[in-house]
Amino acid sequence: MKKWSGGTLIVLLALALFLRYSFMDTPSQKQSASSFFKSQSTIVSHVGGNHIARGPRLTDASNRLNKAQLFTIEGIDDLYSLTNISEHDSRVKLVWDQMRYLISRSDSLPETGQGVKEASIAWKDLVLTLEKEKSSLVMNNRSNSDNIVVKNCSFSVSTLNFTSMREGNLLEFPCGLVQDSSITVVGIPHGDHVSFQFELISSQLPGETKPAIILLYNVSLQGDKHREGPVIVQNTWSSESGWGEEERCPAHGSSGNLKVDGLICCNEQVGGTVAEETVNQTLLPSKKPLNVSKGHAHMSVNFPFLEGHPFTATLWVGLEGFHMTVNGRHETSFTYRKNLEPWLVSGVRVAGGMDVLSTLANGLPVFEDPDLVFQVQRLKAPSVPKRRLFMLVGVFSTGNNFERRMALRRSWMQYKAIRSGDVAVRFFIGLHKNKQVNVELWKEAQKYGDVQLMPFVDYYSLITLKTIALSILGTKILPAKYIMKADDDAFVRIDEILSILREKKISEGLLYGLISFQSEPHRDQDSKWYISLEEWPHASYPPWAHGPGYIISRDIAKFIVRGHQEGDLKLFKLEDVAMGIWIEQYKKSGHEVHYITDDRFHNAGCEPNYILAHYQGPRLMLCLWDNLQRHEPNCCE
Repeated sequence: MKKWSGGTLIVLLALALFLRYSFMDTPSQKQSASSFFKSQSTIVSHVGGNHIARGPRLTDASNRLNKAQLFTIEGIDDLYSLTNISEHDSRVKLVWDQMRYLISRSDSLPETGQGVKEASIAWKDLVLTLEKEKSSLVMNNRSNSDNIVVKNCSFSVSTLNFTSMREGNLLEFPCGLVQDSSITVVGIPHGDHVSFQFELISSQLPGETKPAIILLYNVSLQGDKHREGPVIVQNTWSSESGWGEEERCPAHGSSGNLKVDGLICCNEQVGGTVAEETVNQTLLPSKKPLNVSKGHAHMSVNFPFLEGHPFTATLWVGLEGFHMTVNGRHETSFTYRKNLEPWLVSGVRVAGGMDVLSTLANGLPVFEDPDLVFQVQRLKAPSVPKRRLFMLVGVFSTGNNFERRMALRRSWMQYKAIRSGDVAVRFFIGLHKNKQVNVELWKEAQKYGDVQLMPFVDYYSLITLKTIALSILGTKILPAKYIMKADDDAFVRIDEILSILREKKISEGLLYGLISFQSEPHRDQDSKWYISLEEWPHASYPPWAHGPGYIISRDIAKFIVRGHQEGDLKLFKLEDVAMGIWIEQYKKSGHEVHYITDDRFHNAGCEPNYILAHYQGPRLMLCLWDNLQRHEPNCCE
C-alpha cells in the first residue's frame, strides 16, 4: 500500500510539472538567457596573424544566467544587426558581440538604456556615412562626398563662424570640447533691464527634438525675482531630467565656499557694495553714467559685468567643471553634472542684451591625419604574437581625446615590451553623439589598430562596462597573464611594472596598484562619487585600487567575466571600487587574494620615483618620455 501511494504521488507531481511548463506564458519583453545566446553566432576574425573567435560562445554560462533577466533595450538590435563593414574593419569591435548580454541585463547600470539608445543612432549614422564615402570613392566622384563630412575638427573657431538663430548667435565646435579648451567672449551689456546668456549646448542626434544645455550661464544686472541686485545663475537642462538645481552668485550661506578643481564656485568679492556716489566719482570713471534704479542707495562695485562697459569673459574646461574668468579675475566655477560632460558640447549660444564684439574658442580637439604623421608605422599597434601576452593594458578614453591618445602612442607605448608584442595596449572608447567625432575616430581606429569601440555612448557612470570589456578581451580574445587598466591621462612606466611583476611571481589572485584599504561611500548628493544606500548599504568598501592605473591577474579577470555571464556579480558605477567589490567576492569564494599596494602609483599628479603619474596632459606625456630617454625619470611639472 505504501509503495502504491508513493508511486501515485510521483506520477501526480510529474504531471503537475508537465502541465505547468506546457502552459507557461513567456513575457514579451524578456527572454531566457539560453534562447538569447542560441541566436548568437561565432564569428572568426583575423587579428595580428591569429584566428580569434569572436561572439559569445557562452552556452554553458547562458544556462546559468538566472540571477538577472535579459531585457530588450531600445536600439540594441540596430547595434547588433549585420552591416556592410568588412571583417578587417570589424577589428574595432571585437568585444562588442560578447557585451550584448551585459547591457541587456535587468540589473544594468541606470544610464545603460540611454547610452545604448544614443549609440544605436550614432552607429547607424556612422555606417551610413562610411557607405556613402566608399560609394563616392568607387565612382571617383568627389562632389558626391560634400554631404558626408560637412566640417573638420578645428583647433579654434571664431566670430566669423557664427550662425545667426532666433535664439541668438551660435558658434559651433566641430568636435566638441576637451580639458583646457576655452571660449572667450568680448562684449558690452546694454538695455534697461539687461540680462544675457551663454549656453553650452550638446550634440544633437538625428530624431532628437532639442539639444541638452550642458551649461546655462545667465547674467542679470538688475536682479531677478529672487534678488534685487545683480546676479549670475548657472544651471543645466536635458530632456531626461529637465532643469537642474540653480547655482547663484553671489551665493547664500556657505555654498559659495564650495570648490571645483580647487577654485571656489562663487568669488566671495562678487556682491560687495559701496555708495552709488562713490562708485560714480571714484572707482569707475566713465563718460557714460551707470544705469542704477532710483531708490537703491547701494550697488555692487565688484560685480564683473556692468551696463555699457566692455568685458572679456573666458569660460574654460577643467578636470571637474567649468570655470569663468572675467577681466582677468576668477568669478565662478560649475561642477559637471551627470551625463552632461564637456566632450558632449557642440557649440556656444550667445543671446540677450549684449553687443558681441568678438568670440574665440581655442584648444579644441583636433584629429591628426594619419597620412601626415611622420613614421606612422612606428605608432601602429604591433602584430599580436601566437603566444599568450604577458600583459594587456586597457586605456579608457573618450572619442574626441585625439591628442591624448597620440601622445601615448609617441611616449610610453614606445616601450620595447610593447613594440615586441609582449605587452599589448588597447583604447576602450564609447561612441560619440557627434558624427564628425565618430568619423575621425573610425579613421584613427583603422589606421593604428589599437582602438576597441564600445556599444554605448561614453558617460562617466558607464565606465564599469569598459572594465568588464577589458576582462573579456584579456581572457577570451587576447589572452594575457596580467591585465592592467589605465586612464588616457596617466603616464605608465611599463618597464618598472613588468620588473615588479616578474620579481613578485604572483600569477593568481593579484591586485597591484595604489590600494585603499579603508574608505567609505560618499553620501553627499553633490559629490561626483555619490553613492546611495540602495546602491551600497554598507558603511565601508572592501579594498580597492585607485582608477588611474592598477593590475589584476588573469584568474580574477576570468572570475569577473564568468560572474557577469552568470549574473552573480553586482554592477557598480564606480569602476575602481567595483573591481574591489568583485575581488572581495572572489576571495569569499575560497581563493587567496594578494593585495600589493605601491605609493609610486600617483593618482593626483607626478612625484619623484613614480611608476604611474596621473593628470598628465599631452605636453607632459612627451616631456616625461623625453626625460626617460635621457635616463632621468623626473617629473615635468
